[in-house]
Amino acid sequence: MVEKDALSLSRPLFIRLGKPLLSSAIFFIAVFLLPVLAPAQSGSKEICLSCHGVQGLEKVRKGKAVSLYVDREKFSQSVHSRLECASCHRDASQVPHPPELKPVECSTCHTDAFQAYSQSVHGKAHAKGDGDVAFCSDCHGSHNILPAKHPDSRVYPLNLPRTCGTCHGDPELAKRHRIPVANAYQLYMDSIHGRALTRSGLLVAAHCSSCHGSHEIKPKADPESKVYRTKIPSTCGACHAGVAAEYFDGVHGRAVKEGSSVAPVCVDCHTTHEIRRVETPAWKLEIIKECGTCHRESLRTYRDTFHGQVTGLGFTRVARCSDCHGSHRILPSSDAKSSVSQANLVSTCQKCHPKANANFVRFSPHADPNDKARNPGLYYIAGFMNILVFGVFLFFGLHTALWLFRSTLEVWRRRKSPGEPEGGQDPDEGGGKNGK
Repeated sequence: MVEKDALSLSRPLFIRLGKPLLSSAIFFIAVFLLPVLAPAQSGSKEICLSCHGVQGLEKVRKGKAVSLYVDREKFSQSVHSRLECASCHRDASQVPHPPELKPVECSTCHTDAFQAYSQSVHGKAHAKGDGDVAFCSDCHGSHNILPAKHPDSRVYPLNLPRTCGTCHGDPELAKRHRIPVANAYQLYMDSIHGRALTRSGLLVAAHCSSCHGSHEIKPKADPESKVYRTKIPSTCGACHAGVAAEYFDGVHGRAVKEGSSVAPVCVDCHTTHEIRRVETPAWKLEIIKECGTCHRESLRTYRDTFHGQVTGLGFTRVARCSDCHGSHRILPSSDAKSSVSQANLVSTCQKCHPKANANFVRFSPHADPNDKARNPGLYYIAGFMNILVFGVFLFFGLHTALWLFRSTLEVWRRRKSPGEPEGGQDPDEGGGKNGK
């Protein structure tokens, strides 16, 4: 107690003397005074904080000043506040300690978490000596580690996007490491999930670890990754359970269950980080093009119809793909539960056309005049109309050409006979006074 009071009384004196004297005083205490006064307390928090608890303590490492200051108040709130410093900094158990301490091994206590991290994309890069990759302290902090459920924790849901954005919002870092999405943080913050989390404070909104995991983050090409293509529906389904059930009951979800790597999954329609609300006109129009990336012929024939031409002009108050086929539970027309089966077709059309009947639904929304086998009547009618149009243009084109030729001859003849009156009549003829 006497030693602690002596140290606390001496601080105001050497703090006022300036930075050089401050460092000298700390060095003197650490090297000469502490080993004599408190040999039994070496490595304890109070002994360490008597130096590291002084603001301004720093060390030059590789040409850069590195702060060695530890905030007492923040450390007292940390989950490690009950531990002695030497519990983590094992080579600092004696004072004075070596000038360069070994990196803290979090795996000593957090075995499972570190094992998962070592198998992650971050852990493997760290093992190769990558100095930019995220390590334990980059996400959790060092001396100010708080529980994950604490509102001030770096990994609290409201704060996690900013923590991940330190790296995944840096274009230069993304360029150095060839990260495909250089602005993931910015895209997420402007998405429906990011707005729900940061603007509305909804902790249930998806954040980084909801989709990618925490310690076990793996590249999307890894079959064990939560964002591996065939696992994306299940990952999204952890929150969107009702939608997932509908999706897996449709043709797309069934194909994914069977191992298809080309069947559409959530991110194909909704994207990844920049997910928007589906009520916006821009999304309604763009999703038509997205369906067309797989169903090219259907998109082509759809564009030929009234519905397709109106949406092509930028209007959304007409039928789109999902209005007829559904959005998540898409079924073939041969399935009795399908919205485009013969049994359900009238009710599907009646959503927009209340007076639709059995005769109305005979209209083919994907009619192809070039497909003789599927639409024979339309094929021959289209052929007749093409011949008719060609014949009309040929007839009137020939008529116009002959008219132009006759007019050209007439003009040429008049230029050859400038004295001849219009119409070719002789001025001495026609019953005039001089024409007796």
